[in-house]
Amino acid sequence: MGWLLRSVTSSIGKKILMAFTGILLIIYLLIHLAGNLTLFWGAKAFTSYAGVLEIIKPLIRVIEIILALIFVLHIFNGGWVWFENKMAKSKNYKVNAKSKNSSIFSRTMIQSGSIMFIFLIIHLKTIWYLYNFAGQDNLYKIVSTNFMDPVYSWFYVLAMILLGFHLNHGFQSAFQTMGWNHKKYFPLIQALGTIYSVVVAAGFASLPIYFLYFQGR
Repeated sequence: MGWLLRSVTSSIGKKILMAFTGILLIIYLLIHLAGNLTLFWGAKAFTSYAGVLEIIKPLIRVIEIILALIFVLHIFNGGWVWFENKMAKSKNYKVNAKSKNSSIFSRTMIQSGSIMFIFLIIHLKTIWYLYNFAGQDNLYKIVSTNFMDPVYSWFYVLAMILLGFHLNHGFQSAFQTMGWNHKKYFPLIQALGTIYSVVVAAGFASLPIYFLYFQGR
């Protein structure tokens, strides 16, 4: 076990772990979005989707535990890598020229990640906790009530915009870390990352906007 701990706590190991957990979260977000989009088809469609989740609830509980571990590893590792990079740059460079050789997405990863972490806590408290532990068994009502709150909804939209920025850089960075950055194929990875981040961010952000301004009209 010692070699494993040394591997994952090494500079390369932390980056690989960051990339691996990031890829798992990228896959999860796409699946989560697909389920949430049933909200556009109304209460019946979304309740049917929630009913399927209820049938496989033991499996969902296992998935939730795994997801929680992935999130914790990703957040902790991201903060660790960011801190180490910051310390290394402050020691090695007298002139800070990072704006010339990095994108705004990479320079704001820790900020966007921090805001999304706050959003995640609020999101879990207002939806997941109420449905699973507060005795409110109508998931559609919980979601629609929250999305009809302008403050919650616009914070949700802001979080999704930041998620898009985070994903746009994270998608490309994950593939680079894994060594899939051949100059012949990497432009395609960059394009796919941009498309993915826009689709996911816009897909999630469209839900509160729909409930605020279009649902029931």
